[in-house]
Amino acid sequence: MERAESSCVTEKSVEVKGAKLQTQAFGAPSSPPIVLIMGMMASMLWWPERLCRELAARGRHVIRYDQRDTGLATHYPQGEPGYASSDLADDAMAVLDGYGLEAAHLVGMSMGGFVAQEAALRHSRRVLTLTLISASPLAVKGLPPSTEAYREHSATGEAVDWSDLGAIADFLRRDAAMLAGTRHPHDAEAVNALIARDMARTPAFASATNHFALVSGEEATKLRASDLTMPVLAIHGTADPLFPIAHGEAFTKAVPNARLHRIEGGGHEIHDRDIDEMVQAIAHHAT
Repeated sequence: MERAESSCVTEKSVEVKGAKLQTQAFGAPSSPPIVLIMGMMASMLWWPERLCRELAARGRHVIRYDQRDTGLATHYPQGEPGYASSDLADDAMAVLDGYGLEAAHLVGMSMGGFVAQEAALRHSRRVLTLTLISASPLAVKGLPPSTEAYREHSATGEAVDWSDLGAIADFLRRDAAMLAGTRHPHDAEAVNALIARDMARTPAFASATNHFALVSGEEATKLRASDLTMPVLAIHGTADPLFPIAHGEAFTKAVPNARLHRIEGGGHEIHDRDIDEMVQAIAHHAT
């Protein structure tokens, strides 16, 4: 496929319900739009810039953004999020509005996958396709839990002082190592640099812990992945310790128009060495 010019990068703020979301776009605005939604406690920086540029080079207009309480978006008092999970789904639509888009392809990672599913179910006419990375289908029961090792690690989070940035950074570094797959060596240096960049860019980093306290509205609790009508692609690592591969496989059983792309040995992460494979799968799906 002919590669398009991907050097065009712009930033803008989007206003929504009294809050602000910071966005960054790659590629030509006239190209098919892809909106990237990242996971818990993670700003848009956790979408690797190389992934964004490679998608743009394949003729896509790629938009990543900071969700509430991350990056340069609006932050709330720690422990007092002024929003619910449904607001995050509406925020994704506000990003479309901010760019004058009637519809777009959505890509969600981890918690961002839940946000993307809710957005797609509640605003189906505005979502062309859905790509869900390291996610789990809404309202599907009986799926396996996280690995025992990851559950033990996660339990140590109860002892973390979530008001101490140093303690948070230490936990995030350990968490990234625990979420790594088996296909490639864990790049601790790259993760450390990313966490440092994220913290330096974010004026109130500790408020990202508000994501732990999010609740779903009554409407959201009734949403089911089986009601998704647009084409769905699940990209899932076979060594994901948080959502084992059965979660990715469940999309193909629960959703009528879904398929699975396995990242052999992949973890709950976007590893640099897997980006080319992911970009190819996303670009093929989001057409």
